[in-house]
This record gives sequence, structure tokens and C-alpha cells, in this order.
Amino acid sequence: MKNKWKVGFFVLLGAVLIGLIIILSMIFTPIKDDTLPKNNEKVNREVGFDVQTNKRDLNLIIEHYIEEEGLRGPVNYKVQLKDEVELLGTVPVFTSNLDFKLSFEPKALENGDILLKQKSISVGSLNLPVSYVLKVIRDSYEFPDWVKIQPNDELIYVSLQNMKLKSDIKVRAKEFNLKEDNIAFRLLVPVDRAQ
Repeated sequence: MKNKWKVGFFVLLGAVLIGLIIILSMIFTPIKDDTLPKNNEKVNREVGFDVQTNKRDLNLIIEHYIEEEGLRGPVNYKVQLKDEVELLGTVPVFTSNLDFKLSFEPKALENGDILLKQKSISVGSLNLPVSYVLKVIRDSYEFPDWVKIQPNDELIYVSLQNMKLKSDIKVRAKEFNLKEDNIAFRLLVPVDRAQ
């Protein structure tokens, strides 16, 4: 009987040590950032249209796009526009999931892309490094290739210039002020002229 307890103890001890090694290797593994896109300066003839919208309508479009493009991955996540951009979801930890909420301050860039700088984080009751959580999110969820997560810089780069839309329409952010609900885009529609 004593021998079974010894074996059980060492099996349990081994499982705990393996779990601890896995956690430590995940925390101390170097984090590589995605490469950011270069400005695409193409000389195409395009007609531009300015579009003004609000947070409520843009939230509906974002939710529809995530559903339509099948960008959920193994676990659902959600993007909400409030006074900040919020990314909500779960992070897998061993056999359970921890709820997380990341808040980002958005900024429309001159090239029409959007930069989301990390502002606050909440992961259950744990105090995890932002870079680690962003790395886990990047590796666990399926994001479109025009969304680049930079764990080391604690930001998300939304390259609207590389977003693929029907009819080769391009989108550029002009204004992205969520606090004042002032959101403006420029749609660029390519046109061919018969010579």
C-alpha cells in the first residue's frame, strides 16, 4: 500500500513540475512582433467618397465582419467601440479559460490606417504582462492579415490600406474620435476610363 502512495506522489509532483515548466517557458519565451505594412503608393485612378458614421453603427459592422469572415478562432472574441476600443474574450490557461478585457486608445494615421495603443488590461484577477497577453491573443485567435498585433510595443496596427473589400474598394480613416463619436472614413473606388 505504501508503494502506491509513493508512485502517486511522484506522478503528481512530476505533473506539477511539468505544468510549472510550461508556464515559465510561455512567460519567458521571446516575443516577436508582426512586421508592419509599408505604405502602398499605387498610381491608380480612384474616386473618393467621405463617409461619416457613429460607434453604434460601426459596432454592428465590426460584429458582422467578424461573423462573415469566420474570424472567431477556437474561442469567441468581441470588439466593442465605446470611449475606447475594447477587445474582450478568453485566454486558455491549462484546462480553464480566463476572461480578458483590453482597452486601446485609437488614432487615425496620415496614411489612413488606425493605430490602437494599449491603455488598460484586465485578465481575471491575475496581473499578467501586457506583452504576454497580446502574444497569447495573437497566437490563439484568427485575425485578418491586415491586423498586426505588436506585443512588445503594446499596440495593434489596423492596416486599412491592406484590407480586402469587394470591387477593390479601399478604406482610409480620416477621423477616429470615439469620445466625441466622430468617426469618418474615405472610400476610394477604382475606376477604369476607356481611352
